Amino acid sequence: MSDASLAARGAAADAAAPRRRIRWDLILLIAPLAIATAVIFDIPLLNTAYWAVTDETGALSGQYFREFAESAAYMRIIWRTLLISLEVTVITMLLGYPLAYWATRLTMRPRMIVLGLVVMTFWVSILVRTYAWIVILGNGGLVNRGLQWTGLTSKPVQFLYNEFGIVVGMTNVLLPFLVLPLFAAMIRVDQRLLQVAETLGASRFRIFWQIFFPLTVPTLAASAILVFILSLGFYITPAVLGGGRVPLIANMMDLLINRFARWEIAAVVSIVLMVITLSLYAVYQRLRERYQ
Repeated sequence: MSDASLAARGAAADAAAPRRRIRWDLILLIAPLAIATAVIFDIPLLNTAYWAVTDETGALSGQYFREFAESAAYMRIIWRTLLISLEVTVITMLLGYPLAYWATRLTMRPRMIVLGLVVMTFWVSILVRTYAWIVILGNGGLVNRGLQWTGLTSKPVQFLYNEFGIVVGMTNVLLPFLVLPLFAAMIRVDQRLLQVAETLGASRFRIFWQIFFPLTVPTLAASAILVFILSLGFYITPAVLGGGRVPLIANMMDLLINRFARWEIAAVVSIVLMVITLSLYAVYQRLRERYQ
């Protein structure tokens, strides 16, 4: 072998050595986080899956999945959770899209005020915001007092401790998760497209529905999926505003674990909810990456 080839190999080895050292440095840097994630998240998740697929003797079995699937009570709560989550998502879309669009039409200072009010909701505890709806919608709340004062009703209207109260509370909490991404997508729309359409004689209505709205639909869809995912696991709002009369998945798991000690069924419910959530999250990520 010639001296030139040996020198070339030595230079290549010297160039590769720092890269190998950098990789080990990265591994050492990531290792504490990976270990913490495994201990705090992965091991409990695997333990939950183990409870769901084994029987009392520890042998593999699908008895708890069969019990879950054959129970009308469990399936009714699952479908109720999906339905309420869908209602919250649709209402959030109907309220959030006009709000985000209106914010883009404002001048800079009013726009900052509107966005500030939206962002401020993240600074208030969900529990505080949920109890605030009791003050507003309760039998002696502001809405019922106003209705009775105007003579529209003679007795309080039952706004709380039913599905209506839960939907209102969840919509209030989740609305910013749709408004903020939509606003960010709307302000990125190229205004030159709208101006060209206007110079060609298109009306504002046609410009909105044929140009502006289609450009923001992907973000609307991705944000709606995110809202739906978040609404599946709500616990505090259904517990408080539902008054225990409208149990959802999270409330059912609380009863299975803390009252009935049915850890295996709770594990099955957790696995089912995780599969649904991960499936929707995969769709959300695909939409976000495709149209970002």
